[in-house]
Amino acid sequence: MNQHEKAEHISKCLQLAILLESSANKPGNVNRANGFEHTRYEHFLASSVAVVSSFQLAAEKGIAIVQGEIAIPNVQIGYIIKDCVASINAWQHGGNTLLGTAILLSPIAVAAGMTSIDGTVFDVKTLRRNIQAIVEATTPEDAVEVYEAIRLAKPGGLGSSSQLDVNDPNSTTRILKDRISLYQAFKIASDYDSICSEWVNNYPITFDLAYPYSMKQLNGNADLNTAVVNTFLKVLAEHPDTLIARKTDAATAQEISLMARNILNAGGIETTLGKKEIEKFNTKLRKADNLLNPGTTADIISAALALCVLGGYRP
Repeated sequence: MNQHEKAEHISKCLQLAILLESSANKPGNVNRANGFEHTRYEHFLASSVAVVSSFQLAAEKGIAIVQGEIAIPNVQIGYIIKDCVASINAWQHGGNTLLGTAILLSPIAVAAGMTSIDGTVFDVKTLRRNIQAIVEATTPEDAVEVYEAIRLAKPGGLGSSSQLDVNDPNSTTRILKDRISLYQAFKIASDYDSICSEWVNNYPITFDLAYPYSMKQLNGNADLNTAVVNTFLKVLAEHPDTLIARKTDAATAQEISLMARNILNAGGIETTLGKKEIEKFNTKLRKADNLLNPGTTADIISAALALCVLGGYRP
C-alpha cells in the first residue's frame, strides 16, 4: 500500500464508522427508522460522503509528519475540522449532523497517517499515542478555525461560557492575543463537554470503554446493530450525556443515564424485556423537543467504531 492508498484507506475507514454508527437503531438518535423534524437519516448519509476528502487530507498530513515534511504543530487540525463542517453544509440541508464526530475523528485521521499499517490493520495503542501528540501540539490558529467551524455548524445546546465563549466575537481576539491553543481552549470547556474532555484527556471514554466494549460485543458474535446499541447504552449509562446536560440540566442527564443502565441490566437489546424498555426509552427521548437527544454519546460511538475499523474489523 503506497502513501496515497494509505490516506484513502484511512478516510474510508472513518467514513464506514460514521455509516455504521448512524445506521444503528440507537434510542433518541437519528437512524434508519427514526429522524427529527429537520434532520433525518439521509442527511447523515450525505454528511458521511462530505467528510471523506477532509479525512483524507488529515491522513496525508499524518503521513507528511512521518516523512519529515511538516512538523506536528503545522498540521492545521483546525482547518481540517472547519473543512469538514463546510463540506457537510454543502452536501445536505439537515443542519448540524457531525460536528462532534468531526472534532473527534480529525485527530484520529492524522494519527492514523502517522501510524504504521500491517496490511489494512493499525496498532490502536500506537494510534492513541499519536492522537495525544496531535492535540497537544495545536495552535491558537487552530482554535480560531474550530470556533469558526462551530459557528458554521450552528449546533443546538451549545450554551454559553464565562471564558472564551464561542458566540462572543471578542473570544477570537483574545485567543490570538494571549496565544491560547485549541488544546487549552478545549481544556476550559472539558468540564461541561465530553468531546472537549476526550481531546484533552487522550480519549478515555473512546479507548478505555467504548472501543473494548464494542469489540467484546462483536467478538462475541453479536450482530452489528446489537453491538452498537449496547455499546451506546453502556457509554450513556456510565457517562451522562453533556449535550443533554447543557440543554436541560445535570440531574436530567443523570436520570437518562440511570434509564440506560436499567436497560442494560434487563439484558439490553438482546432480551425481550430489554427491547421493550428500549422502545419506551426511545419514545421518552423523542418526546422532549430534541432536548434529550444523546448526541455527544453518538459522537463517541463513531470514534470507537473508527478504532474498530482501523483495527481490522469489517462488517
